[in-house]
Amino acid sequence: MRWQASEQIATIPMRSVGPVNIIGPEVHAEVVLPLATFETPLWPSTHRGAKTCNQAGGIKAVIIDDRMTRSVLLEAPSIIQAYEVVESLKQHKDIMQAIIKETSRYARFLDMHVQVVGCLIYLRFEFQTGDASGHNMTTLASERLVNWILIRYPELDYVSISGNYCCDKKNSAVNGILGRGKYVVTEVLIPKSVCKRFLKTTPEKIVQLNIKKNLIGNIIAGGVRTANAHFANMLLAFYLATGQDAANIVEGSQGMVHADLRGEDLYFSVTLPNLIVGTVGNGKTFDFVQENLKVLGCLEPREPGQNARRLAIIAACAVLCGELSLLAAQTNPGELMKSHLQMERQKKLEEGKQSD
Repeated sequence: MRWQASEQIATIPMRSVGPVNIIGPEVHAEVVLPLATFETPLWPSTHRGAKTCNQAGGIKAVIIDDRMTRSVLLEAPSIIQAYEVVESLKQHKDIMQAIIKETSRYARFLDMHVQVVGCLIYLRFEFQTGDASGHNMTTLASERLVNWILIRYPELDYVSISGNYCCDKKNSAVNGILGRGKYVVTEVLIPKSVCKRFLKTTPEKIVQLNIKKNLIGNIIAGGVRTANAHFANMLLAFYLATGQDAANIVEGSQGMVHADLRGEDLYFSVTLPNLIVGTVGNGKTFDFVQENLKVLGCLEPREPGQNARRLAIIAACAVLCGELSLLAAQTNPGELMKSHLQMERQKKLEEGKQSD
């Protein structure tokens, strides 16, 4: 059976919800949240979260860190030689920076982390990649570094351009600890009266549910650096609507919810250490993607990297809105299933009218 090069377009329902008010040093604006999903209850739920946050004054958001990684794998004849190569490489980061600059106008070398297993050398290179998510940019830069290393240290053998220490599209601890993508933290302080009126619950119930479900529940499930209800739902919908590599929700959804009482009010925060997004590159040429990025203010003439950082902040705010709304629903017995059934029933009625 031969592979066919013909291309088809898969249609996914998409709506914009919100808007939501975002407050921070990099984004201070009211924006809508485009979500492409088959999980149609996600739209009204995320909208409810956005409406609640607006009533509370908006979502505060910052980026803590920003880097993209690629790990290469090389093999030495012995551990002694592996150790000597590693120690030598640490003294030549300036040369690495010069090599990387030749691969792209936007690629910048930030750091290198090393793990040695027997005679295997795992080198984890970290870069800044401008407004691109950086998959191809970091691979090309790493490839040039590998070529230079193999010439300088001919005793080494090439094993792979990716040694899984990156760690790309897999659950891991390393990405949250060392960083891969944009590290975004968002928070909102919701008055008790707003919580009761718009979320139909209390701050106390949400705090307790977060402890017992997200924290303890994820511990007994063996979750890796994760404590959330459904970050992946909002991330996937937002990624598809903005032309991102959807598989990056694997590490992107490894995030945490922090909920606490501030007097009678609800402090609610989501932390996403591994958001991998871009505003240029593969997937960004579709008309609907360009339109969504334009509406989000992510195609403006800014310094390299600033549009992608803005997009990451908006993505994190979408996650907060959806997470807040779901947790609120789950504090009330039967609400989650009831709302799903109502929305699915309404959808079938609308589809029936269209077919008549």
